[in-house]
Amino acid sequence: MDIEQTKGMKQILDVYGMLEKYVSIDEGIRELDRKAIKDIRDEFERIDSIRLVNQAKVLSAMREEGLAENHFSGTTGYGYGDAGREITDRIFARVFGSEDALVRVQLVSGTHALTTCLRAVLRPGDTVMSVTGRPYDTLEEVLGIRGDAPGSLREFGVEYLQVNLRDGRVDLAGVKEKMTPSVKLIFIQRSTGYDWRQALSIADIDNTISYIKGLKNDLYFMVDNCYGEFLEEREPTAVGADIAAGSLIKNPGGGIALTGGYIVGKKELIGRAAAVLTAPGLGKECGATLGITRSFLQGLFLAPHVVAEAIKGAVYASRIFQSLGFEVSPEYGDRRSDIIQSIKFNSKEQLLSFCRGIQKGAPVDSFVTPYPWDMPGYGHQVVMAAGAFIQGSSIELSADAPIREPYYGYLQGGLTWDHLRLGVLITLQQMKEEGHIVLE
Repeated sequence: MDIEQTKGMKQILDVYGMLEKYVSIDEGIRELDRKAIKDIRDEFERIDSIRLVNQAKVLSAMREEGLAENHFSGTTGYGYGDAGREITDRIFARVFGSEDALVRVQLVSGTHALTTCLRAVLRPGDTVMSVTGRPYDTLEEVLGIRGDAPGSLREFGVEYLQVNLRDGRVDLAGVKEKMTPSVKLIFIQRSTGYDWRQALSIADIDNTISYIKGLKNDLYFMVDNCYGEFLEEREPTAVGADIAAGSLIKNPGGGIALTGGYIVGKKELIGRAAAVLTAPGLGKECGATLGITRSFLQGLFLAPHVVAEAIKGAVYASRIFQSLGFEVSPEYGDRRSDIIQSIKFNSKEQLLSFCRGIQKGAPVDSFVTPYPWDMPGYGHQVVMAAGAFIQGSSIELSADAPIREPYYGYLQGGLTWDHLRLGVLITLQQMKEEGHIVLE
């Protein structure tokens, strides 16, 4: 071994000593960290390649549209003639490979954006078919398949059909068997949600849409794109999805957007979604931006990098928890299409210990203890660990889980890979001290 290699190893070994001033980590956990870093190095190169392509795509969209300083001036009141709002829509449409976009501060969450899409497309007597099994918990009341929330689609005469996944992929034979003349919308959830499966890849979505179009051509395809933006080189609307939506406090906001959501897709459907969000006849022509346009666009510009950092952290967490004997999904070498890392815990207490550790590793509210609670929109109690600069921002380091068996924990986000690494190390230390992991 030459002198330069020896110096390099010395620097790596010394980092734990320098960290000791700020974070106390046992030697056994340090060894797990060393091994994980070594194992995942090749994955980082692949992630960086996708990041570069997506960064070029975003940069190109902003250059092609002629983004300028004057577009950052906000409007109030009705927001008529807001050039910044209009160019934001055009930039998002370019980035997502769609005809049009609706990017609004008035979309309060991913669930709100998805609900707006559903109401834009569906009419009384129509049927929506979910081909990825039961949707994420917060959409159950929207669809009317749980509870009796006022304003559900079921209340307006929209029926619901479901085809469960088979071996983690869309059951195309099952779709064919259940297809009826009233099916108007095919719903596809890209991410794992509160399930134990890998996210659907863009190739999976492309294949699903192509197959179903061969069965029935008078329907629309909608994708819940939450947590999946910038994981691959293409987005669902570039492979045939008619409409897709997500939240700006997840991937595409880059940790900068303070609130908001987006909808992308066919021009006709975006027009209908705008009419649902505002009112028929008003559509996209109003909606004050209140000075938030700069954060939307700066967040979008940073998003490819921030998402890559979050994926690196997810790969690291997968490897380190797997080495401790936990079941994980995806495994560290698997291809990913969302930022979520699922970990199976052996008990409720072990899961809660994990969440306490993630909270302890947060920059905000690190002193808070997360407890399960009856969160609006969920069918079970949910525990959420999230010490974020933006409330509920799941592109920042966070973890959540429904309190039900089997006890799956869902880790996501991390504005920087270094923070997620530190957060996991702090979590492991917490779990060790509470007796929920044992190191050999």
